Amino acid sequence: MNPQLIKNIAHAQVHNLVELIPYKPGKLASLTLAQKKGVGMTLFAVDKGEGLSPHSAPGDAFAYVLEGIAEITIDGQAQMVTAGQVIVMPANITHALHAVERFKFLLVLVKPE
Repeated sequence: MNPQLIKNIAHAQVHNLVELIPYKPGKLASLTLAQKKGVGMTLFAVDKGEGLSPHSAPGDAFAYVLEGIAEITIDGQAQMVTAGQVIVMPANITHALHAVERFKFLLVLVKPE
């Protein structure tokens, strides 16, 4: 039997990512799908007005917005990212997220091994 490298989601079934994680009023919700030495994959649901304060990560963070509108600030420069768009937050560069409207996104963090 092969080990399941992706968790918290049924394998060999079709899924709608937006439906896998509900919003939580006044909060940021997350669902980890994979967490290994070189990669992490997490779904987030961010209520309007919530977000992540400025921080950096040890790898490139690929954020694919599934629905809603996010203001994503990278190295002091804010950009609006909407459903269907993706942005890469470079490793070791300060970034932050703010929900202009509530939004959901898939984050893939790729780190050096």
